[in-house]
Amino acid sequence: MQDYILSCCSTADLSAEHFSEKNIHYVCFHFSLDGEQYLDDLGHSIPFDNFYSAMASGAATMTSQVNTDEFVAYFTPFLEKGRDILHVCLSSGLTGVINSAHTAKDILQERFPQRRIYIVDSLGASSGYGLIMDTLAEKKAAGMDLDSLYTWLEAHKLEMHHWFFSTTLEYYIKGGRISKTAGFFGTLLGVCPLLNMDNNGKLIPRKKVRGKKRVITEIVDRMAEHAQGGLSYGGKCYISNAGCYEDARAVADLVEGRFKNLNGSVEINHVGTTIGSHTGPGTVALFFWGDSRND
Repeated sequence: MQDYILSCCSTADLSAEHFSEKNIHYVCFHFSLDGEQYLDDLGHSIPFDNFYSAMASGAATMTSQVNTDEFVAYFTPFLEKGRDILHVCLSSGLTGVINSAHTAKDILQERFPQRRIYIVDSLGASSGYGLIMDTLAEKKAAGMDLDSLYTWLEAHKLEMHHWFFSTTLEYYIKGGRISKTAGFFGTLLGVCPLLNMDNNGKLIPRKKVRGKKRVITEIVDRMAEHAQGGLSYGGKCYISNAGCYEDARAVADLVEGRFKNLNGSVEINHVGTTIGSHTGPGTVALFFWGDSRND
């Protein structure tokens, strides 16, 4: 069997225990909170509840991606041990980190010409990106070789659906996805924007839904519309939340009530500090395997 490792960025937003259990390696993004620099290390440096409480109190956040030198330092020990690499990056629709990964690959390929390094754009984010990694780990454990796994990933990655809603519009206004005027009236009316990730890996507003209860129903309706097999969907379902576990739990309960053939219970994770710096608290995201994203 080929000796290769699965790798991703910390922005796949699974727990450290999950990554360890599935033998998935990861490299950390960076963020700052009121000017203090931290690694996006799955809640180790700052517990997620503390991070989102600070944001809700007005703390300023900034993020930075993994740079080329960091990738070189991260990849090198695996290559020195004679291991090939399949590294999957956070969506190029959100960040340019894949460019740093490719530059590192070019540098290292000259030093380790006998080794193979595959760099893949996940066109995904948060625990949807994480569910892709989990699926790859299962296929690797079942004996799939590196080339076959790479080919499978490129063919199927757009079947990972990402649907998001938020109970606060502040950070969508700051990010330019919603105008200040629309945000003002939306806040007055209790609007929760429903977004998804398109086939270019960008977050796109799809609908303005009035009220939390309605948007929770709406997001699960989208799963029924797009999931492989519809209500008979037999794959895994992940949810991530930005400091709003009760809202995530409400979505999970509705999913588990409607989809009777799920592969296990819905897994609820945290939106990590990199993604969360841009979505803010109050975001819930739903992930599942579905039809191919085509817009």
